[in-house]
Order: sequence, then structure tokens, then C-alpha cells
Amino acid sequence: MAGCCDDGCSLDRLRERQRGTLQMVLGINAVMFFVIAAAALYGKSTALLADSLDNLGDALTYGLSLYAVSRDITVKAKVALFKGGLIALAATAVAVQIIYKLFVPSLPTFEVMGAFSLLGLAANSLCLFMLWRHRREDVNMSSVWECSRNDIASNLSVFVAAGAVWFTGTGWPDIVVALGLVCLLMRSAIRVFSSARAALREAG
Repeated sequence: MAGCCDDGCSLDRLRERQRGTLQMVLGINAVMFFVIAAAALYGKSTALLADSLDNLGDALTYGLSLYAVSRDITVKAKVALFKGGLIALAATAVAVQIIYKLFVPSLPTFEVMGAFSLLGLAANSLCLFMLWRHRREDVNMSSVWECSRNDIASNLSVFVAAGAVWFTGTGWPDIVVALGLVCLLMRSAIRVFSSARAALREAG
């Protein structure tokens, strides 16, 4: 009985640690979404807008992962399907913005792009640091850590785009990076859908 109690208490403590970390990274990403989205609109940067929507997707992912911490596999799979839909919706929104920029071109403000991509990089690095100890605990936390790790590449790509906009004096680098982020978001959505369907089949 004592062994069962020890196992149960250990699991409860693990879930509490996971919840605490998810709550912190959720808050950081929610704040960064509003900050970077405002900067993207001010600086007329589609790549930065994609980056902000990535922060929104992360905040929703962390929130749903927080909900799924102690749920069974069927609930986790349904939550994953919903997350996949949100990621695909974000990708579609950025794609629409890219199409608009092709017909109504504008030059992004590279200073805004560079500064806020570095701010996003700092925030995501902090999230990655907090999630590090959870990266191998279970599939839920492992996927969250991988998501945060990919954000680093997204921030760096926007920073490189800012330099390219400054160097070329055109908005094409911004559009190219935004297009790459759309592909990344859609790939992520497809991967989430596939994993969720597999989990539902297994549960069924």
C-alpha cells in the first residue's frame, strides 16, 4: 500500500510541476503575442506577424496541454485535433496577408523587425530553459518542449529577414520568410492531426 501511495504522490507532484511550468510559459507567450502583433502591424512585417501568431499558437498549445496533463489518451487526442486546427488557421491567416502584400506591396521597418525578433528570441529562450527538465517526462511535455525549441528558429529567421530587408531595400525577404513560416505551421498542423488520429484509433 505504501508503494502505491508513493507512486501516486510522485505522480501528483510531477503533474503539479508540469502545471506550474505550463502556466508560466503560457503567460509569457500570451504577452508576447500582443506585443509582437502590435509591432508587426506598426512595422508592416508579415514575417513578424507570423511570428506573433506562432506565439498565440504556443499559448493555446500550452493552455490545452495544461488541460490535458491529467486526462486520458482519448481526451488528449481530441485536444490535439483542436490544436492542429488552430495551427492551420494561423497559417491560413499569414498566407492571406502574404497574398495581400503581393498586390499591395510595402516596405517593412527593418529596425522593428530586428528588435522585436530579438525580444521574442529572449522570451522563447526563457520558455525553453523552463521546459528543459520536462522534455523527457511524457509525450505531452515532450511535444511542448519541441514546439518551444522550434520557436527559436522562427525568431532567428525573422531577424535574418530584417537584415535582408535592410541590405536589399525591398520587402521580398519579409515575404519569403513569412512563406517559410506558413509552410512550417502547416507541416506542424498536419503532424498534429496525424498523431491525434493515430491516438484515437489506438484508443478505439
